[in-house]
Amino acid sequence: MNIIILGAGRVGESVAESLVSEKNDITVIDTSPQRLAELQDRLDLRGVTGNGIQPSVLEAAGARDADMLIACAPLDETNLVVCKVAHEVFGIPTTIARIRSPEFPDGGALMARTGFAVDHVICPEESLTSYIRKLIEYPEALQVLEFADGAVSLIAVRAVSGGPMVRHVISELPQLVPGVEMRFVAIYRTDELGQDHQVVCDGTTRIEPGDEVFVLAATRDIRRVLDALRRRDEPVRRVMIAGGGKVGLRLAREIEGECRVKVIEASAPRCEYLTTQLKTESLVLQGDSTDEELLEEENVQDTDLFLSLTSDDEDNIMACLLAKRMGARRVLALINRRAYADLVQGTQIDIALSPAQTVIGELLAHVRRGDVEAVYSLRRGAAEALEAVAHGDRRSSKVVGRRIDELPLPAGAQIGAIVRTVQGAEAPPRVIIPHHDTVIESDDHVIVFLPRKRMVREVEKLFQVGATFLF
Repeated sequence: MNIIILGAGRVGESVAESLVSEKNDITVIDTSPQRLAELQDRLDLRGVTGNGIQPSVLEAAGARDADMLIACAPLDETNLVVCKVAHEVFGIPTTIARIRSPEFPDGGALMARTGFAVDHVICPEESLTSYIRKLIEYPEALQVLEFADGAVSLIAVRAVSGGPMVRHVISELPQLVPGVEMRFVAIYRTDELGQDHQVVCDGTTRIEPGDEVFVLAATRDIRRVLDALRRRDEPVRRVMIAGGGKVGLRLAREIEGECRVKVIEASAPRCEYLTTQLKTESLVLQGDSTDEELLEEENVQDTDLFLSLTSDDEDNIMACLLAKRMGARRVLALINRRAYADLVQGTQIDIALSPAQTVIGELLAHVRRGDVEAVYSLRRGAAEALEAVAHGDRRSSKVVGRRIDELPLPAGAQIGAIVRTVQGAEAPPRVIIPHHDTVIESDDHVIVFLPRKRMVREVEKLFQVGATFLF
């Protein structure tokens, strides 16, 4: 697939890195020759220097042969205009724009072909806020991802001594958690040298304290799954947010009705603006989130969740480490650099969240071949989980009408759940945790876990429908 990416910033760079690894032909447009040179030294892509809204620059980037344009420039206005030019002048089939303003919703009239011609809108702030909201709802989890309109969830959780399933083998699950079907798709364990490695998941695998466990289950059963792996945490009631930027403000607005919120912001003018946007019950403080005296005065030790959401990775790491040392129950750091995120994950910082990774999953769903509904990057992009829809019949599809053990899945890939619509009934979709003899039907939503990203192409081809197919 020929893809043009406008903007070589953090999001654009992460998107390019992810797509290049899957053998796409990528061209990146940016106004900075230095930034493009650094990208080209590291990745197999082409760089074009210039203003992407100019037709001559798009022409030089190969717009006439492009299948998709992804606009990730810093300004909403630039992204909107380049999508319009790409459609009107070059007829690029698919356009995706990163838009921060809520005034331009996905699917709105302004986004139509007669408007700015944006097929899909990606909002990083909205993605991050939704991600964090799930962690507030399930405070024991490291990650909560939904599939099939929320019918199925994939959760990542760190097993803790005392959980009913900890120190037991997976085959004992039906006795330990009766009435709940779940599928362990991956377990990552830290060895004596501090290195993470994946543990094979089968009936004889024993869950050990400290394991990072990925489990698929019906969303209605997620609470019981978490309770089986660790003691239930107290609900999140007190939240302290370091950084009153776009993400911090959006999150504070959404949770201030259910949590006591304190926002720490260094800029005095920004603090004044925050006070006009939040309810009087929320407290806005001007100061440095790495100031020990300030955190002590504001009783950080009583905080259920401390979030450092500034634009500075180092400040976020230091603020979280300090808050944790002073007694905050749980801390989350927003970290842009992947090397930093890998370094701090699993230390005193409970969750290291990469903004680019939350956006990449949404983008990848539009890039995938076959009928792929959702794609999520796991473990900072090392693994993936995707939701594919099975179409056709046994002649035209490689999966429909076949048992799970008949499918030529890559080694290590697992089908963790199937969501099936009950025909002719108003009942909710049926969630199936499949076994080896489960047969896939047409229109099933199939959730597949992939331990390595390079397996994606094989799975995509598996779900593509041909005119006729027999094996």
